[in-house]
Amino acid sequence: MTLLASHPERNIIHVQLRQNVVLKTMTDAERAELEQQLNIVDCAKGDYLLHQGVHEMEQYFVLDGILKRVVANADAKEMILRFSDERDIETSYAAWRLNTPTPYAIVSVTKARVAKLPMPQWVAFMDRHPRFKAEFEYEVMRLMSEILAHTITLHLLDAPGRVHRFMRKHAELAERIPKKQLAAYLNLSAETLSRLKQRGKI
Repeated sequence: MTLLASHPERNIIHVQLRQNVVLKTMTDAERAELEQQLNIVDCAKGDYLLHQGVHEMEQYFVLDGILKRVVANADAKEMILRFSDERDIETSYAAWRLNTPTPYAIVSVTKARVAKLPMPQWVAFMDRHPRFKAEFEYEVMRLMSEILAHTITLHLLDAPGRVHRFMRKHAELAERIPKKQLAAYLNLSAETLSRLKQRGKI
């Protein structure tokens, strides 16, 4: 983990942050204020950025690679709630506001790089800049709505339908996510996903 200010690739990272879904409308002064607080983390495949059931939370801005939000039960059975990639965010803001443990983990699906800062610092920044708080909270609600729609899809659509919906909504991720991870997200076995592809049903 390296402070952005002293990172050897900080110029590239500055550009990537300007493209982030919740940071792209910032002024240079606002961005400079935030960037002083950011740490850069390089993740290997399978690294945990956030564990389920903890109270210490952070805000993440995805610079490279793919992350997943995943929830596990007591028997270690997992359900993938969403994927995020470049220009996207990951967060446990709702849990922080409710003062509850994180209801899910955030894990790197591929080699990835994120910018992060502790949640209290991110909230303090938004309190100083209410416009960003409104935009950020809108994005959090949009993500929650997306997860709800995905959960409903798992119950209402058959296997080809689930795959087609993913391809329609997230075509840019389809070839980048490992097939085993994509199959798990769609509540299919990797074999079923492969068979659907071979039969030309997807």
